[in-house]
Order: sequence, then structure tokens, then C-alpha cells
Amino acid sequence: MNPPDTSTAPSSAPQKSLDRKLAEIRARPQGRTFILADAKDADMAYGVRAPGPRWWLSARGARPAQFSPEVWTREEFGYRNLPEFLDIIREIVHQGVVDIMLMSPYVNDLLTIQEGLFRRSPVTPAARANDTSDIWAVRHGCYTAEPSRPFRTATIDQLQCGRVECDRTGGEFPGVNLGLYSVTFLNDLERDRETLLAYKVFREEAERKQFRHFLEVFDPNVDAGLAPDKLAEFINDQILRTLAGVPMAGRPLFLKIVYHGPRALEELVQYDPNLVVGILGGSAGTTYDAFLLLHEAQRHGARVALYGRKINHAEHQLAFIEMLRLITEGRIGPEEAVRAYHAILEAQGIRPRRSLQEDMQITDPALRADRTGRKSPAVSVRNNPLAQQPASAVAAGPPAARSTGHRPCPTTGSASPNFAQMTPEQRRDYHLERLRRRFG
Repeated sequence: MNPPDTSTAPSSAPQKSLDRKLAEIRARPQGRTFILADAKDADMAYGVRAPGPRWWLSARGARPAQFSPEVWTREEFGYRNLPEFLDIIREIVHQGVVDIMLMSPYVNDLLTIQEGLFRRSPVTPAARANDTSDIWAVRHGCYTAEPSRPFRTATIDQLQCGRVECDRTGGEFPGVNLGLYSVTFLNDLERDRETLLAYKVFREEAERKQFRHFLEVFDPNVDAGLAPDKLAEFINDQILRTLAGVPMAGRPLFLKIVYHGPRALEELVQYDPNLVVGILGGSAGTTYDAFLLLHEAQRHGARVALYGRKINHAEHQLAFIEMLRLITEGRIGPEEAVRAYHAILEAQGIRPRRSLQEDMQITDPALRADRTGRKSPAVSVRNNPLAQQPASAVAAGPPAARSTGHRPCPTTGSASPNFAQMTPEQRRDYHLERLRRRFG
């Protein structure tokens, strides 16, 4: 491993495409300028599974790994190790198609600070600045089923220079100067207040240290007493209400939110032209899901997309990213992009996980909804106890009190799964599926 190099970037370093595109978006909000980010920060959520399956590796190939042959084979294990994961990040950065590479603080230390991977690259490095409890998706754990709690592992100084305290005399740092901060609103007064207070502390520290951030807003990870067709309105209002108290110096560069359909997205986008709205990718889904989501989000006003699992689980990540960029530039449509992607796989001798016909299916509930946005998506919940309840019990809605200890707002019909009647295993399965749908 190379020794840390704290020298500043040379004057010949290329301009970061993110800065140029943000200026273009603010100058021409209706233009086609679009920011793509690869979210390679899954090690902040998962453990061994974070680097993803091994069916695609970088050109360097496999890295040595220690396995006892009497226990299992490397192929049987199936997940990349961290060195293989880092090779893929390097290859995507050298490709130069994405604008942002989002990493964990540890990977940021390895690649940005110690290796200097981004010094001569137009790609902007970023790191996850907090890790709320609803992304603690460890195997056999139950944290994702509990109401989200704010938490931060790394400090801003550690993101900027890899140490508890940075030397700020020069104004330049070897690490990242852009972080992702995530919040989860639960429609619970005390918990949402705790979340906002933690965000306030982070914002003030970031402003003092001139650290830029973008804001990720997750959907509630427990029953929030909201009907599905009201959730997007709740999220939109919470975003705008929260940021109304933040002056320009402390505001996020852009948002990262769940795509709830065209009406919800356009409602948020039209409110303030200074607010750059981006969408998160969610679960892997089909290739058509990924390409259509990007196309629809851009068409209805999004100017940023952050894809994690959708890229990391692709059979050929570089080709997948190329298709994403061609779609944002209007040079190819989602259907044509799927066919072109499969053609690349065939030419490379890579066996696709799905046939072309299967990969052209829409499996994302938000994309299945009416393109006018007037239909609310139907979300399938595994082992949903509501399905076994009599009609009278379903009509009664959720119980008066839920695990967070307060009386929720009224709901309509079978708006939410009845968490009180779920077994721990059913709650775990529900939240793991929810996490797969939303975490990029």
C-alpha cells in the first residue's frame, strides 16, 4: 500500500464534472444536464455481502482469498472480497462516466487519501457521512425492523484527512469534501426531533469546516400511520419544511429520495428551482427497471441519480454505466438500451442472469403505476398477516398504539401492514425486502 500523500492536487488536474454540471443545472433547470453517481458504500450497511456477487470482476480478475477446500470453494462462496471490490471502483473511476463515486469512510481512506485515485480524475469522490440504524442490514440482525435512530461513525475531519483533527492551514485536504447525510422521518414527534437535531449538529459542523453534503431522505422504515398514497406528500412536505430553516450556506447540494412516481416528483421539483432533486436506485430489479426509472425520473424533473445495487449487481458494470449515460443524454431509450446491453454481454461472452425477454419486464411497483401518477403502487409484502385477517379486522386498520409508543395518525383501509400481529421473522422479512427496494 502506498504511503499517505497529503500534497494538494496539481493545477493541471481536470475540473470535476460535478461542479460544472451543478452550475449548468442551476443556470438552465430545464436542460438535459444530468449527474450520475455510483453508490459503492454498501459496506456501511451489509457485511460480507457488501461487495456483491462475483459474476463480474474488473479486468484485473480475481484476488487471492483464503478458503479451506474442505469447507467450501471460492466459487461456492459467491461474494467478492474487498480487494476485488476496490478494483471495480478503480476501473469505474478510470472510465470517467459517472460524476460521483460514493464510498464508505474506510474505502475513502484507502483510495482517496492513501492512493490518490481521484487527483487527476473528473470524478468527485464522496463518502457516507452517517449511518443511521435502519441501514444496519447485517445477517440475522433485527435492527432494520426497529424505528430508525440517527448515528454517525466517522467525523468530518476523518472524511477530509483520515484523522480526528485536520490541519486546516492550507485549506486543501487529501480526502473527500462531499458527504452523503441520510435522514428517515417516521411521523413520530420525538424520533423525528432527534433526527433533526442530529442533522442540525452535522450541518453546523459542515458549514464551519466548509464541507459539502447532499441529503438522502428515506421512507419510514416502520409503520408511520400513513396510507401509501399519502406517503410521498408527507416526505415532500418534510423535506421542504426542514430546509426552510436552513440558509444557503448550510443547504445540501442536492437531494436523494425514493421515486414515488411523476406527480410526487414534479410537485417537489417545481417548488424551488434552487433545489436539485435526485433519485435513489433501490433494489437491483431488472435491467429495464433500472433504465426506465432513470428515463422517467429525468423526464419529470430529477437531475441526479444515485445507483448502488443496480450497478453493483450488473453483469458488466462498465457497460451498464455507459447505457445509463446514453439514456440521460437522450441518445437511446430504455428499451433500446436493454437490447444494446444484452448485445454487449453476448459479444463479451458473459451469460446474462435473465433472458432478454425476462430482463424487459417491469418489476418495480412505482414504475408499474399509471404514468400519470394517479394510481398508487401496490407493494407486495411477504408473509403479510393482513392477508389472513377477516375483512372486518382489515377495515379496522392498525392498532391504536405501535411500538414507538404514540398514537398514529388515522389510516384508510389496509394502508399499512399490521406490525403488531407479525412474528419477529415476518417483520424481519418485511424490512429486508423494504431495504432491498430502496437502498442503493
